Amino acid sequence: MSPLKLENNRKVINRFILLYQIGLMCALLTVSHAVQAQETAWPQFRGPESNPVGTHPRLAERWSKTENVEWSQPIPGRGWSSPIVTGGRVYLTTVTTDGKSKPPQIGTEYSNEYVAELMKQGLPMEEVIRRVTERDAELPHEVFLHYFLYCLNLKNGKVEWQKEFHTGRPPGGRHRKNSFVSESPVTDGKFVYVYVANLGLWAFNLNGKQVWSTPLEANPIYLDFGTGSSPALVGNRLVIVSDNEKQQFIAAFDTKTGKQVWRTNRDLGGKGQPERRSGWATPFVWRHALRTEIVAVGPEEVVSYDLAGKELWRMSGMSEIPIPTPFAYDGLLYVDGGRGGSLFALRPGAAGNISLEKGQTSNEYVVWSQPRGGTYLPSPVAYEGAVYALTETGILTRFDAKTGKQTYKTRIDPTATAFTTSPWAYNGKLFCLSEEGQTFVVATGDEFKLLHVNELDDMAQASPALVGERLLIRTEQRLYSIRRKS
Repeated sequence: MSPLKLENNRKVINRFILLYQIGLMCALLTVSHAVQAQETAWPQFRGPESNPVGTHPRLAERWSKTENVEWSQPIPGRGWSSPIVTGGRVYLTTVTTDGKSKPPQIGTEYSNEYVAELMKQGLPMEEVIRRVTERDAELPHEVFLHYFLYCLNLKNGKVEWQKEFHTGRPPGGRHRKNSFVSESPVTDGKFVYVYVANLGLWAFNLNGKQVWSTPLEANPIYLDFGTGSSPALVGNRLVIVSDNEKQQFIAAFDTKTGKQVWRTNRDLGGKGQPERRSGWATPFVWRHALRTEIVAVGPEEVVSYDLAGKELWRMSGMSEIPIPTPFAYDGLLYVDGGRGGSLFALRPGAAGNISLEKGQTSNEYVVWSQPRGGTYLPSPVAYEGAVYALTETGILTRFDAKTGKQTYKTRIDPTATAFTTSPWAYNGKLFCLSEEGQTFVVATGDEFKLLHVNELDDMAQASPALVGERLLIRTEQRLYSIRRKS
């Protein structure tokens, strides 16, 4: 080869190497920014992907009230909303009560057990309902409330500011297992948006200044159980779902002004005995290659909408009292139909009614379904090719995420009997936080193995936030920052 040709070839090779290095640097920067954003923000209930999975290798696997506790901060009042994080600050809501407030109780069946006990006594139904309501419900005339938004420093837990954004009697009652602020805030990194169903919406800047507020009409909730569906953000729209006993709807509000942009009425449920139209599931913004859509589980059906509130598709198979939140993983949408309902995996692009016919477990858009695979309170989590579904009574089931094949179903532990918090995962482990403050740490994989139990000794129903190497757990009394010390 001539020296001239050799030199030209070297120039081409060097140019190719340079372009490759630039491309690689850009790719690494993109990945770095994505990971950094995930590690420094937890913008909504169940995290940025609505699938609570941590990525930091130093996230703690063991903790107690003293072990691996970076800080803990008492939070006055009660609230089962989850903490959110942006810009090095933690935001969460709570409600304090003038005078006494009816305390929560472990488990889900104690009201039903009380009903059965009263009926055995031969009491008329009106008297049974009166006594159960008196014991287990907290009605508006019984309480005067103060609603707060707290801002805490992520590194040391100090309260930087607190804002009382509403004062007065609540718009409806609550079951004492619930709280008056079970809806989690959401943030776009510039503002924090607070939603209290049947009461209103508020927007605050990150320094605590209220930017706007929008009152909402109060609609009755089944048996005054209270509310729990959190808001979702899509672009400059704040989306809420209100499934209630009067008029169900999904609506979007302008994040800059709080003005309603659109509202679509829903007509779901009401077929059971007794009729129920209330729901507590948080809507999920599903972004995929074909479009962005808003998936909203309701009583007996799930409905998906486009960004203008127009219905795209619907599917039956949901519980009459839906609570778990949909989420996406590895290209599929996972819908938990609630207690007594199915667990579904859906592919993108559906239109119209995609409900399964009797005897079917799949169709054009339903990749797989597991009859009675739904759960009552906790939402499932997908991790390392599997979906883990946890019942409120401590039964854990593992499904293959692609095929739906059940790989195991087992009770976590004889002492694990009551769960509301959604499980989460990281570093090859699954974490299941009980209402009694015990976190059961399970090895992920085809075979079930309980590794150990972490104790906090305080009631817990809120789902945690995973921020970098910190795990934020809210209990009834405190907010903990769990961080590995060694």
